[in-house]
Amino acid sequence: MTDTAGTPPDDPDTSAGNRPSWLRWAALGSSVVVLVAAGTGWWLYRKLDGNITTDDRAVTELKRYERDRPAPVPRGGRNILLIGSDTRAGDGNAEYGQDQGTQRSDTTILLHLSARGHGVTAVSIPRDLMVEVPDCRTAGGKRTAPRVAQFNTAFQVGGTACTVRTLEQLTGIRVDHHMVIDFQGFKDMVDAVGGVRVCVREPIDDPDAHVRLAAGAQTLDGEQALGYVRARKSLGGGSDTERMDRQQQFLGALVTKVQSNGVLLNPARLYPVLDAATKSLTTDPGLDSLKDLYDLARRLRSVPTEKVQFLTVPRKPYHADRNRDELVQPDAGRLFKRLRADAPVVVRPPEERDGGATTPPRGTDPTPETSPSPGATPDGRGSPSPAPTYTGTNAAASACP
Repeated sequence: MTDTAGTPPDDPDTSAGNRPSWLRWAALGSSVVVLVAAGTGWWLYRKLDGNITTDDRAVTELKRYERDRPAPVPRGGRNILLIGSDTRAGDGNAEYGQDQGTQRSDTTILLHLSARGHGVTAVSIPRDLMVEVPDCRTAGGKRTAPRVAQFNTAFQVGGTACTVRTLEQLTGIRVDHHMVIDFQGFKDMVDAVGGVRVCVREPIDDPDAHVRLAAGAQTLDGEQALGYVRARKSLGGGSDTERMDRQQQFLGALVTKVQSNGVLLNPARLYPVLDAATKSLTTDPGLDSLKDLYDLARRLRSVPTEKVQFLTVPRKPYHADRNRDELVQPDAGRLFKRLRADAPVVVRPPEERDGGATTPPRGTDPTPETSPSPGATPDGRGSPSPAPTYTGTNAAASACP
């Protein structure tokens, strides 16, 4: 029977107020799951965001010299200064020596992200490079006099701001952002990605770097990786040349590992990496949020590994002390000019450049060759011009078979 409107009466077992209990419980359960997931996601985001230390002191100091700083790179490009601090302060770092209240930049790399699709160029700055360190403000508020000193003393004297100013004065390249990471943060990141596979050219036994490795292909955990990139006294006669080569090859292998195993697309694998990275990371305000770092990582992920290049600034033994370095000119100036203009830089391994030659002696870099580079000029405006070629490697070539 139907009612006067011709529609059947509501079924008492399916009406809104009398749905089966399992439907009501399912709806309630789904709501709880969504709320818990959202709450957990927000908590994780806040935790990772809160891990990052913001370097406001450096930003305030750099603002004092804004008029003297170089012009920014073309729109869309970025220059990021990566600093590996050798501080022994903090959890997990004491075993590498006693903290004397000072720190130096154990590793410094200028990372140039091209706005014109040329990829990423990472330029290592030797710690022993003799440079003009400007007057800088110390942590205690005093000002130091300008001096000629090793590049890594700038970090010891005036922290990140002094390092940035020293690099900008040396190269004429504007540093848009900076990131400082300590020993423990480096180890944790390597462990978070499940280790990094490298090719060890010769056995390494370096007590100072806390590492002992056999020759050959092997996957290094965080502790081994830190020793591998820091070993110096037991290899290459104590020079920084081979050490920087190993650092570049390791970073290339790390880039390949992150891009090849789905870390950036897998939340379960991405979280440990982000947690490890952010815990020991100090950045300027432009990179001090999880969103900023993820956007940067996503941009880097889109760059083919063969376009992620590593090289060391051209240098030679310092004229007053062969245990120190100085720039090779005009080669270094030519490199800096191309980076300022966001023009392409060609990097090739030594064996391709020098007919099978191995790593060049300390403080040397063969005079850059030139090779045709259609559509590129030193000023980046597009007409054909030869591009200098520098000794180095790329992330694709760093992969160990």
